[in-house]
Amino acid sequence: MQYISTRGNYPPISALQAIVQGMVPRGGLFVPEAISHIDLTGLENLTYQELAFEVLKPFLCSPGNYSEAELKEYIQLAYNREKFDAETVTPLAFLEENLSILELWHGPTAAFKDVALQLMPYLLTGASKKLGKRNEIVILVATSGDTGKAALEGFKNVPGIRIIVFYPDKGVSRIQELQMVTTDGKNTYVTGVKGNFDDCQNMVKEIFGNSSINALLNQKGFELSSANSINWGRLVPQIVYYFWGYLEMVRKRIILSGDPVNVCVPTGNFGNILAGYYAKVMGLPINKLICASNKNRVLADFINTGIYDRRREFYRTSSPSMDILISSNLERFLYEITSHNAIKINRWYKELSRKGYFKVDDSTRQVLKNILYGGFADEEETLKEIKFVFEKYHYLIDPHTAVGMKVYRDYQRESGSNLPAFICSTASPFKFNLAVYRALTGDDSVDDEFKVLEKLKEISKQKIHRSLEGLDKLSINHNRTISVKEGFKEIKRILGI
Repeated sequence: MQYISTRGNYPPISALQAIVQGMVPRGGLFVPEAISHIDLTGLENLTYQELAFEVLKPFLCSPGNYSEAELKEYIQLAYNREKFDAETVTPLAFLEENLSILELWHGPTAAFKDVALQLMPYLLTGASKKLGKRNEIVILVATSGDTGKAALEGFKNVPGIRIIVFYPDKGVSRIQELQMVTTDGKNTYVTGVKGNFDDCQNMVKEIFGNSSINALLNQKGFELSSANSINWGRLVPQIVYYFWGYLEMVRKRIILSGDPVNVCVPTGNFGNILAGYYAKVMGLPINKLICASNKNRVLADFINTGIYDRRREFYRTSSPSMDILISSNLERFLYEITSHNAIKINRWYKELSRKGYFKVDDSTRQVLKNILYGGFADEEETLKEIKFVFEKYHYLIDPHTAVGMKVYRDYQRESGSNLPAFICSTASPFKFNLAVYRALTGDDSVDDEFKVLEKLKEISKQKIHRSLEGLDKLSINHNRTISVKEGFKEIKRILGI
C-alpha cells in the first residue's frame, strides 16, 4: 500500500513514511492509493483486538511497511484493560431496538481520541525505527480540547519523541485545560494560544509547510510530525470502531450481517466521520452518514449548499471540540469522492485560502448528498437534548453526543428512515459536567466543575471517569501562553535552538 497527496504534489510513499511525516510538506494530506474491501463473514466472532488487525492490515502491512507480527503486537499494547475500562474497548449501549450509542470514551482521557492515540505512538516509533531515522521526532498538536490530552498521554515519556500541544486559551473547558497543563513526563510541553482552534491549527500547518523552518530543524537534529487527524496514523485506527459497532448490532440480533444501518457522528474537523466513510467504502453497509454540527455549522451548511464558507462568526459553545470553522479532513473526503481529482482540490483550497470560501460543482455536490446528511444543534437545543435523553432513557450524554442525538432525530423525521442506527458518543458526560448539570437541573449558579462532578454523580448514579477524579489537586506543570505569531519562537525555546 502506498500513500499519495490530495493535491498531486508529492510522489507516492509508504505507510511508514506517511505516518512519520504527518502531512504533505508542500500542502495537502496523505491518503491511501487504493482501499481494500473486507468480507464481513465471521467477523462478529472476533475480539476488538482481532478485528482491529483485520481492518488495519490492508492499510499498514505490506513489503516495506509493518509486518503482521508488528501490527498485532502494537494492537495488544494499545488496547487492554489497563488503558481502557471496558473489555470491548468501545461498547455499544442500546437505548431502544433501533437506536444505540457507541461509547468511544472509555480510554485514559475520557474522549474518543484515545482510541487512535493509544495505538499511534507504536505506529510512529515503529515506523521511525524501520526507516532508520536518527533525528528526534517533534510532535506538533493543535487541539480544540480533547486531542491534546489524549496525545500527551499516548506519547508521554516515549524515547526519541517530544510532544508540543497548542490549545486556544480560554477556548476549552476547565477540565480539558487541567488535563493538559497537569501532564507530567519529561518530553511533554503545553502552550495556550491567544485565539481559537482554527488559529492554532493554521499556525501548526504553516510551520509544517515552511521549508526553511523544516530545514533548520533537520540541521539541528529534529523532524516534525503530527498527532492530529491530518496524520494518517491518527485517523486509520478510528475506522475499526465503526466495524465494531455494526458487528455488535449483529451479535445482539438487532440486524443480520449485511443489513444497512445509519450512523450519526458529531464532528468538527471531519476526521471522525471520515473514518466512518472509509469503513463504508471498505464494505460496511452504512446507508447514510449523518454529520452533526454545533452552532459553528460550517459543515452542515456545506453539505446542504455545496458552499464551504469560513467567513462567519466563530462561537464558543458547550461542545468545544466542535468549535471549528476549517475542517481539515474534508479535503481527504472531497479527494475521494472526486475520484482523486487533485486539480479540483487545488482549485478549491486555493479559493478557500484566498477568498475564504469555495463552491463544489454540481456532480460533486450530488455525490456528497448521497453519502451525507448535514444538520446542527444550537446551544439551547443541545441542552434540551441532554435532558430529554436522560429523562427518557436514564442515560447520560455529553454536549457533543447531544448534538449528534438532536441531528439524528432531525434526520429521522425528515427522511422517514427507521433503519437501525448508532450514534458516536465522543466524550464522557463527566468531562463536560457543567453543561450537563445545567441541562438536567436548570441551575447555573454553580460554576465549580469539580463540585458539579459530585452533584452529577449523585443525580446519575454513575461513576466519575477515573481520569477526572482528583484532577484539581494535581500540580500545574505548564503555564505558557503565546500569540499566534509566536508559534515557531515557542518551538525553538522548547527545543533549545
